[in-house]
Amino acid sequence: MISLPYLLRSENIVRIEGKHLLIGDRRVYPFEKRFERCSSVPEIASALKRMVTQGGGPLDVALTAMEFVSKQMKEGIIQENFAELERSAALLIASRPTNTTMKRSLLALLEELRGDPDFVAQVEPLVEAKKAVFDQLYHQLGKEGSALIPDKAGVLTTCFAEHTFLLSLAYAKEDGKDITVFVPETRPYLQGSRLTAPSLEEMGIDVRVITDGMGATFLSTGDANIYMTAADLVCMDGTVVNKVGTLGNAIAAHRYMVPYYAFSVSPDPTKLDARDIQMEWRDAEEVTQCMGNPTSSNGMQALYPAFDIIPPDLVTGVVTGKGVLKPEEIKRNFQ
Repeated sequence: MISLPYLLRSENIVRIEGKHLLIGDRRVYPFEKRFERCSSVPEIASALKRMVTQGGGPLDVALTAMEFVSKQMKEGIIQENFAELERSAALLIASRPTNTTMKRSLLALLEELRGDPDFVAQVEPLVEAKKAVFDQLYHQLGKEGSALIPDKAGVLTTCFAEHTFLLSLAYAKEDGKDITVFVPETRPYLQGSRLTAPSLEEMGIDVRVITDGMGATFLSTGDANIYMTAADLVCMDGTVVNKVGTLGNAIAAHRYMVPYYAFSVSPDPTKLDARDIQMEWRDAEEVTQCMGNPTSSNGMQALYPAFDIIPPDLVTGVVTGKGVLKPEEIKRNFQ
């Protein structure tokens, strides 16, 4: 029986309680199990921008936020106006521009509702149906990913790859495979050491936390014999976008002939290649501190590109709802 760890249970990602939307605060896990309480869409968008949740979390939060807006409309807190629903979606989309799955899901929802005089009542069932599709897709990709994992597996990852990656490991473990996962800490938020590693430990999977610069070493020794990450975005030519640090490990994996697979629930048909990517740069001050503590001298200049662009020639395959595809197969399957 496959069970999800605390962080991936739906009620701990986001839920509506009374007049508030609660977002599981991944910035403080595992030291605290805290929720950010939001009473409006601007507050929800601000929470997304402040990285209260990351990875696949913003998708769940954004969809639930649309339910929250419809609830506020029913209760007379805000006006029953389709334009208000559109404004809410625009705020959410702008909060995380690299997350195009979130954007396309919200825009698709709006198109399904457009012109329906009873659109307010239709938001909740449509959102719940979309969530159910994604949940089913997570398990499908998890099973596909588990088949790629060798029996004696040293799995290198980056950041917090959420449902698809963790489910791959869970299904591989269920099949009796011997797995050790190498998890870079993932500066500056430490999603690897704070989110991925505790979740794997909770699932009973052998895990080792390493620093961000150690991936190439474990690839070179053969301790890590497969590299697997999430993908915040996949272009039609097979270009992958994921947390900064992914590119260096992908280059090292290529050098040492270790396969690199990225999980994508939704390659973006509007992004042909790297030229179409809007790169998200974040506040450089986040690089000069860690968990609120300074890591350099006061006023030090820094840079923080939040994501890496991994060219297709470094990608062995992309795990999708249409199978494990080579980069050159993405376009004909998704466009």
